[in-house]
Amino acid sequence: MTGLPVADPSLLMRRPLAIKIGNSPDYVRPQSSLTLADVVYEYYIEWGDTRFIAVFYGNNSPQVGPVRSGRYMDEHVARMYHSFLMFKGADPRELNYLKGTDISQFLIIVGISNCPPYFIGHYKRDSYNNVFFNMDKWAACVLKKGLDDTPQTISGGFFSTDVPASQSLATKIYTFYSVYSYNYWEYDPATQNYFRYQESQDMVNGKGEAYAPLTDAQTNLPVTAANVVVLFAPYIFTNSYNAHDEVYNIDLIDYGKAIVYRDGVAIPAYWNRTEMDQPILLTNLDGSPIYMHPGRTFYEVIGTTSTYTQDGSDWHFNFQTP
Repeated sequence: MTGLPVADPSLLMRRPLAIKIGNSPDYVRPQSSLTLADVVYEYYIEWGDTRFIAVFYGNNSPQVGPVRSGRYMDEHVARMYHSFLMFKGADPRELNYLKGTDISQFLIIVGISNCPPYFIGHYKRDSYNNVFFNMDKWAACVLKKGLDDTPQTISGGFFSTDVPASQSLATKIYTFYSVYSYNYWEYDPATQNYFRYQESQDMVNGKGEAYAPLTDAQTNLPVTAANVVVLFAPYIFTNSYNAHDEVYNIDLIDYGKAIVYRDGVAIPAYWNRTEMDQPILLTNLDGSPIYMHPGRTFYEVIGTTSTYTQDGSDWHFNFQTP
């Protein structure tokens, strides 16, 4: 998934783990183990907030989270990477839907036992945002419950350290989801990574933008990505009831527009996914595959009507639905 060698190849002899990680309220930051994930997706959930779903394959961690609730969108990620899906409950509409799919056996939901290995964190906060997952204990739980942890054949994409030709520089990538959730990524040539900055105050009552570095409580490292990909995908409602509550379906099947950022440049792209059980393929506008920089890839999933502007090497995305 990253194009990098794995320190412990035995970890690859299993299914990946896709774990929901909260990004709001602000006090859940710094989250634990985002820097150990292979791939991370961020998407809008409701009422101005976003959430992460992080896919772990080449690393383990004794503390991942805080683990939060599932959404319709998570089915796409679980299918793309043939993974288990770890989450802390869900709206009954979404939970019943997920339980009715053929991936129901791979849903790992917070319960009252120590298998699956969820636990209460040491933080002094409400219990709703204080549940974590211990990956180090997962293998024993798999054996105990007789779960299907068969190694999977996963298409990890194309990787190269060669910098692609591009006429557009990309130093900062801003994504404005709402006055409550906005962020940017800043490219660092020394590390060849984009560093994540997250809003530090809501833009209400006359307050303007303010940012702070996003860090990882487990590793004490800044959250970085070798590749940042902005995906334009439809945010839709299946009925008026879901629309009232902002229960979105995000359609990641077929194709759509995208922009790939790596090595300080921007690459106009298309995303393609014709089958449910395959990952997204990113291509240039001529249809040739895009090679990613080896390392973590972070996807920002925004609506198809979202707008963006370019100011020199700074890119500004304004989230809109559908």
